Amino acid sequence: MSTLLISHPVFLEHDPGEYHPECPDRLRAVMAALEDEAFALLQRASAPEATLEQLMRVHPQSYIESILAIRPPPGEIVMIDGDTAMSSASADAAVRAAGAVVAAVDAVMTGEAETAFAAVRPPGHHATPDIPGGFCLFNNVAIGARHAQAHHGIERVAILDFDVHHGQGTQTVVEPDASLFYGSSHQHPLYPGTGSVREHGIAGNVINVPLAPNSGSAEFRAGWSDRILPQLDRFAPELLVISAGFDGHRRDPLAQLLLETDDYRWITEELMAIADRHARGRVVSALEGGYDFQALAASVAVHVRALMRI
Repeated sequence: MSTLLISHPVFLEHDPGEYHPECPDRLRAVMAALEDEAFALLQRASAPEATLEQLMRVHPQSYIESILAIRPPPGEIVMIDGDTAMSSASADAAVRAAGAVVAAVDAVMTGEAETAFAAVRPPGHHATPDIPGGFCLFNNVAIGARHAQAHHGIERVAILDFDVHHGQGTQTVVEPDASLFYGSSHQHPLYPGTGSVREHGIAGNVINVPLAPNSGSAEFRAGWSDRILPQLDRFAPELLVISAGFDGHRRDPLAQLLLETDDYRWITEELMAIADRHARGRVVSALEGGYDFQALAASVAVHVRALMRI
């Protein structure tokens, strides 16, 4: 099984400031975990910059230019909103985070790899086409999905999101377009407050599973097994893109779900099975949240092992 890991040193230079939960040490923990000998067969590549054309498949040019223009001097921070900050390297990191997912899509669509994991910062699923937020600047997974359609000519792309926070930015892109599918489990109530079961998209192409605080493995697995996975199977995607957030783990400080590390192995294997049926096994995963370093590292490790089928 060929799996590609894509990352870049600039992701460590995106610095939202002291005490910010979306800190460079998150990615250091992830990359250290993936240095274990179990991952010796991972292919590894450096994330390229996304092109303006690729970014514009989701974001207006004026929005892109406004984000790229925010380049404070080294050591200084610009707050875009109450949670989202940019440092001197943040614009470069954001362009390569989107580029990592585009490159991952290229790899699985051309057969260079069957699956891919983009270990990126900043995350992306809260970024709508014209509004940043929730630590996110560009919507990495949506850009990757649109690239798959525009550049590789496939019709149906599914984006699956198990981050503890609802990806309202991704849903904004998906809901008016029946060629895309979005399935999300997330804690509710919690930021950003969206993700009701009543939000269905234009053609039933959005499935939300809100989980109450203190929900655990049973509720998480039931939500996916009973609601999201059957609809995903019927959608028959030609490519699966995962917003891989690990902040539903019981150790995570930003939310109150009680997921175990093994839940991330389980959901990855369930999604892989659907990819085998409909998408020739093609799965692209991109890092979103996860703020307890130990839980994040362990959860990414089981997720990537499942992508590798080991």
